[in-house]
Order: sequence, then C-alpha cells, then structure tokens
Amino acid sequence: MSAQDQKLGSQAGTPATPAQPQKPAAAPSGPGPQQAGQGAANAGAGQRSSAAAGPQAARPGQAGPRPQGAAAGPRPGAGQGPGMRAGQQGPAVNPQMQARIEAAMQTPVLPPASPARLERRHYGMAISFVLVVVLPVILSAIYLYTRAADQYASYVGFSVRSETASTPVDMLGGLGSLVGASSTTDTDVLYKFIQSRDLVERVDARLDLREIWSKAPGDPIFSFRGGQAVEELVDEWERKVRIHYDTGMIDLRVLAFDPVDAQNITQAILEEGGQLINQLNDIAREDALRYSRDELDRAQERLREARQAVTEFRNRYQLVDPTADVQGQIGVVTSLQQQLAEQLVSLGLLRANAQPEDPRIAQTELRIQIIREQIDAERQKFGSSSDEAALSDVVGQYEILAVDREFAETSYTAALASYEAARAEAVRQSRYLAPYIRPTLAQEAEFPQRAKLMLIIAGFLSVLWIIGSLIFYSLRDRR
Repeated sequence: MSAQDQKLGSQAGTPATPAQPQKPAAAPSGPGPQQAGQGAANAGAGQRSSAAAGPQAARPGQAGPRPQGAAAGPRPGAGQGPGMRAGQQGPAVNPQMQARIEAAMQTPVLPPASPARLERRHYGMAISFVLVVVLPVILSAIYLYTRAADQYASYVGFSVRSETASTPVDMLGGLGSLVGASSTTDTDVLYKFIQSRDLVERVDARLDLREIWSKAPGDPIFSFRGGQAVEELVDEWERKVRIHYDTGMIDLRVLAFDPVDAQNITQAILEEGGQLINQLNDIAREDALRYSRDELDRAQERLREARQAVTEFRNRYQLVDPTADVQGQIGVVTSLQQQLAEQLVSLGLLRANAQPEDPRIAQTELRIQIIREQIDAERQKFGSSSDEAALSDVVGQYEILAVDREFAETSYTAALASYEAARAEAVRQSRYLAPYIRPTLAQEAEFPQRAKLMLIIAGFLSVLWIIGSLIFYSLRDRR
C-alpha cells in the first residue's frame, strides 16, 4: 500500500486496508456525508493513488470504482467544496492520467504466490546425491592421497628398419622381396608380440615381474594382487604397459614402483623385440637361400640330362656334329656339280670340233655319267632308306637336343648367380630394430594422476546420479 493511500485513509477516518479486487460499484448520485469537507486537492490525490494501487474497496464518504466502459469525466461531487458555488466544477483532470486510471482499474490483481515447500522426494534426492557422488568421491580422495603408492614411468620408442637392395635374384621372380620384406609388416608383428603372453613369460623369466609389481603392499588397487597363474600376470601387464602404434612407430610406457625396475622392463622389451626381428630376418634369409638352392639343383639336373642326351645321340649316329657333316656333304655335292658343268662344256666343244668317232667324246661322256651317279649317291644320303635314317632327321634331332642344352646352360648360369646373391645377402643383416627413444629413467613419480582420477570419478558418478534421477522422475510421472 502506498503512502498516498494511507493518507487518504487517515483523512477519511478509516484505517487503510490492503487492496482487494471487488466488482465495480455504481457511482453515487451526489456527494457523501464526509466528501463535502474535502477539497479539490484531496480529489486529485485520490485519483493518483487509484492509478497506482488499482481498484480498492469503497470507503465511507467516497464513490466506488467506475464501471468498465463508463465515459471519462469528473465524478459528481468530486470537485465541490464548502466554498464553491452550486454548478461550479473543480480543476480539470489530465486525459493521460484518466487513461492510466482506467487501465489500472481494468487490470486484475493476482494474489501473491505462496513459497515452495520442500517435500520428502527432495530430501531423498539430496541424500542419494550424497551417497552416490559425494561420499564415493571423498573415499576415493582419501585412498588416492593416503594409500595409493607412487608409480614411475619409463618410456621407449622404436621402429623396424629394412634395407632393400636390387640384386640379380629379382630376375627369377622377385626373390628380393623375400630377402627385404616390408618393414610395416614387421612392425605389425612386433606390435602383436608386445601384447602377447610369450613376451610376458620371457620378461618374467629375466626380471621376476611379480616381485617388481608387488612392492606396494599397502596399495591393493595399483599393486599386483594375483597368484602364480600366467593369465593374472598378463592382466597386470596390460595395466602397467601401455603401447601406442602410429605409422610404423611404436611408443611404450611402463609403470613400476621403482624407476630402475621400470627402466629394466623397457630395456628387456626392447631386447626381446630385437631378437624377434632377428628371427624373422633369419627365417626370410633361409627361405631365400633354400629357394635359390632348389632352383640351382633343378638347373644342374636339367643341364646334366641335356648333355647326356647329346652324348647318346652322338654314340648312336657316330656323329660328333651332324651340322658339320651336312655342311661337308653339301660341299661335296657342290664340287661334283661344278665338275659336271665343266665336263658338259668340254663335251659340247668336242662335238663341235671333232669327228663323231673321236675317243675323247666317249671319255667325256663316261666322265659325265660317273659324276652324275656320284651326285645322285650324295643326294641320297639326305633322304631316307630302309636301313638308315635320313640325314635331315638326324640334324633335326640334334638341333632339338642342342637347344635344350643351351637353355639348361643358361638356366644353370642364372640359378648359380641368384644363389650367390642370396648367400651374399644372407651374410649381412637386412632388418633391425632401431630405437629412436632409449629407455628413460624417471626422476619423479608421475602416476597415479590423482587430480585427473578424481575428476573422472566425480564426472562419472555425477552422470550416473543424473541418469538415475531422470529415470526415477520419469517412472514417478507415469503413475
């Protein structure tokens, strides 16, 4: 209630009361009993208080609120006083003030809202938050800062390097790829080997991992709490050894309760990985040597068979080189043909110059006949007869055997070169483990990361509590 309302109430002779919404009352036809004693100033103050406080209850001596839709204008008797003559009006009312008064009278006044009260479910949610989030976080903080033992980290990084050189072995089907294989494949094998049970057993045999990871008896969470089973040691290995593999490079982080133990574990992993790469390298080189050796043995056997076939052919036909014999036979036939041509020329000259009874003509004819018979005999050697093979067939068989022998000799030469190249490649190491980060020795404990663990635990429990609360309210609303 404003100060103007209290002033008006005191002038009217009644105590000021809180404004209550009421229905508009009809305006009286004339001034009230006590309204005649109030001046125009009080009437203006009442109008301003009505615009500020809204519709109020009718007080004695005052007209009630005007009904909605009534015409604007001064109320009867509002501007009359004891010193005013009849028919004289009071001071004019501002139209803007009159509009504000009407708007205030038309706006309903709502009762004040009652304050919210806490119910049983609110207390239950608070208790559940304390039990699910606050209490576990406090217990985790007490454990991490009082009982959790410090752990030291040792880091190591390495990759597999491969030397691939072009060798004569590549001529026999790419044997060089067997000698110098891709380093990416070797890195994949090494990545799986680090996570294998075989490596855990090898490192445990060298360093006794159970003793190393059990040096914090007061820390049951981060300390090794398994038995003699290898499977439990492998589980602890997965907790303490973190591996990161990216583009052919492997990074390791090993945790232990002593910095020297952590460094010894990383050094053992590096050495065992190098031995694995050497074994893979030896296997690849042995495969290459075995393959080239097998090729050399087959080439030798093929060359031996080809030479044996040529020897048997020579023994059967009594010919060292049938091609040379053919050349000789061709030379004999050529020579006989030249002699025959000369004798035919001589016979023509004799018949032209000598008498028909000349004995030289008979001798020349006899010589020509003998030469022709000799040419026919020589030519028959190239053909086939009932008891002997044709010289052309003999030469064809010899040429086949000669080609086989030449191919066997060429294959043997290439196989021998590939074997020598593979043997020379096996002498040097083509793949090796190249560490770009040597095993480090920690100067201070980095783990456990207590602040980070606290944030993770608090965030997880908060999300869990929020989800549970949402589920609870959704089930409650469905009832």
